[in-house]
Amino acid sequence: MEAVGFLCLVAAVVAWGFLWVWDSWERMRSQEPAGVPGDGSKTLLVIAHPDDEAMFFAPTLLGLARLRHRLSLLCFSAGNYYNQGEMRKKELLQSCDVLGIPRSSIMIIDNRDFPDDPGVQWDTERVAGTLLQHVEANGINLVVTFDAGGVSGHRNHVALYAAVRTLHSEGKLPKGCSVLTLQSVNVLRKYISLLDLPFSLLHTRDVLFVLTSKEVAQAKRAMSCHRSQLLWFRRLYLLFSRYMRINSLHFL
Repeated sequence: MEAVGFLCLVAAVVAWGFLWVWDSWERMRSQEPAGVPGDGSKTLLVIAHPDDEAMFFAPTLLGLARLRHRLSLLCFSAGNYYNQGEMRKKELLQSCDVLGIPRSSIMIIDNRDFPDDPGVQWDTERVAGTLLQHVEANGINLVVTFDAGGVSGHRNHVALYAAVRTLHSEGKLPKGCSVLTLQSVNVLRKYISLLDLPFSLLHTRDVLFVLTSKEVAQAKRAMSCHRSQLLWFRRLYLLFSRYMRINSLHFL
């Protein structure tokens, strides 16, 4: 009888946890994220390489599209580490078509200042200057990029955070321009897919985007555009990464 009572207690706790997660998720989905600019806002996603937009930021892009943001993208390299730059630029354009970013709103930087190389530290001031010029020229209201962990720890990702952090801390961004950074999580959370939702609900300070099953399929289509990068481990990434389904972000 004690065992039965214990099992009933466990079942009740699990059921309560499931209902709490479901209720929290539904409430968050029905509300506009606090602090995020509204309908018609110009949002700039800043990435280091072609495929970052689909591999890491698809939930954010599709979530902002729901809020009717005008999306644009600035990519700081052509992804030429393995001499595939021209192919990867074309793949990026195809992916952005799937994610709803117009080709006229995409800029890919391809010069020696910002090589696709995890062993090279990009100059913070040069990145910041290039980014600020793009923000001012296009009237950007919201900048989205990596946080200090860069999700994967890639130096090029971290360089973008360092630059936007510098602009923000020095007050150089235009008035009314906000910055959201994508939260890096530990390896366990990174690869448990939608099972990370309870942790995300508990630990997200500012903004959380969770994709519907239809949107997940859309995100996977975008990632599949990057054919040159679809090695076996990235196919596993499509199945198990929480970044294909969930993005939690923080304001600077």
